[in-house]
Amino acid sequence: MQTLGKQSSGQATFSERKYLAVLDQPVESSGELRFRAPDRLEKITLKPRPESLVLEGNTLTVTRGKKQLVLRLSDYGEVAAFIDSIRATLAGDRATLERTYGLHLSGSAERWTLTLLPRDPRMAEVVLKISIAGTRGQLRQIEILQADGDRSVMEILAMGATR
Repeated sequence: MQTLGKQSSGQATFSERKYLAVLDQPVESSGELRFRAPDRLEKITLKPRPESLVLEGNTLTVTRGKKQLVLRLSDYGEVAAFIDSIRATLAGDRATLERTYGLHLSGSAERWTLTLLPRDPRMAEVVLKISIAGTRGQLRQIEILQADGDRSVMEILAMGATR
């Protein structure tokens, strides 16, 4: 967590596959991720169609084409806890993670996996587990297993520090 917390900002490319029970093939997307500590996270999807998710503080702004939706995370407790798992991991904020999740770390500094299990039963009705894998201070993969059996796997391809 200390190594992750040393990076105050970063940018990466990603590819994501979502496996949905109602579909025969995974839904694939790709784009860019940007992070600026302590609480700004952007996911800019370029393919298959442009979409932007910008999270800053308690506000999530979703832009698709000319449509924009602004949400306050405090109105969506389970979603806020999920999003905070990513932000807190990127910031190396163990205390925030432990408030919401049971943590299990395995592997070595060269190849580690952090498994997050929701403490709140309401959140566990949505998300069973989040597995975050990395190498030293770099995230490489985020896998989310939902209670309904759907799952997503995001591969983080190239993370670089920005200032």
